[in-house]
Amino acid sequence: MIQNSLGFPIETILVFVGLAVTAIIIDLYAHHNDKPISLKNAIIWSLFWIAVALGFALFLYIHHGSTIASLFITGYVLEKALSVDNLFVIMAIFSWFAVPNNYRHRLLYWGVIGAIIFRAIFVVIGTGLLYLGPWMELVFSILVACTGIMMLKNQDNAENIKDYSNHFAFRIAKRIFPTYPKIVGRSFLLSQKQLDIELAKAENNNLVDKIPKSLFYATPLFLCIVVIELSDVMFAFDSVPAVIAVSQEPLIVYSAMIFAILGLRTMYFILQAMQQYLVHLSKAVICLLFFIAGKLALNASNHLFGCGIDIDPTTSLYVILGILTLGIIASIIWPVKNKDQ
Repeated sequence: MIQNSLGFPIETILVFVGLAVTAIIIDLYAHHNDKPISLKNAIIWSLFWIAVALGFALFLYIHHGSTIASLFITGYVLEKALSVDNLFVIMAIFSWFAVPNNYRHRLLYWGVIGAIIFRAIFVVIGTGLLYLGPWMELVFSILVACTGIMMLKNQDNAENIKDYSNHFAFRIAKRIFPTYPKIVGRSFLLSQKQLDIELAKAENNNLVDKIPKSLFYATPLFLCIVVIELSDVMFAFDSVPAVIAVSQEPLIVYSAMIFAILGLRTMYFILQAMQQYLVHLSKAVICLLFFIAGKLALNASNHLFGCGIDIDPTTSLYVILGILTLGIIASIIWPVKNKDQ
């Protein structure tokens, strides 16, 4: 088999791309209508995405051995876990923009496409930086630890919905396109003709004077997806160094992330329904970040000074699964009661 710069045969890359593209096509065909996704539907599709990831893990196990398969599964589970906090932020964004449930899957689709692109860029940069020396692991360790500290500080403000009108991406988008303040179907942008039709139907005639002339006009759905995309870029700063702590092979890192990301749309609807019951899951994610930061620091210390510890992938997987399990158990044992009760 022909090796390439990613360290894996061309056949492995083709299997990864083929599985991902086929699964995306199936998902798009099944959800091409703007209909809300039920909890039952979301669970079935989440199991589908997990099966796809496990299918690729089985391929890696057969063709590349148990170590490579373990690295992939560990990275996959870690990315899934770290995505929980990302999805909670997206829930808050949807709430602030008042996005109807039947359009959320469409926005999540574009968010996933952006995540695929941004993760590819960050994986290339991140794995490339590691070639500069073990001290880069210390830098990544600090980045991950800082993220954990910020998440810990924001725990007290979790119930407060952020005002996204002050968000950097929101302000930039409004400078590029004049905005129409109401959601118009599934449209992200309106033409002048479409805007005239909407203004004719609007009860508030003052909108005519407030909206400057332009070729296109942004709707709240467009502003929402811009905010989501920039938020995902910020989350990439956390997840890429964390998964790189598991493996420094670009294909393993990227494939683990992609298969985890592709299931986020359906996972969103599960978390939305279960949010009130998984009250301590975000705390488990914070613990995961500190574990990864410690793992990176210990690996770097071992390589630089010979006095650290290299935590193997299997142990990392057990620790990650253990922390997540404890977060779920804690949510069951110590649920947070509503203030009204």
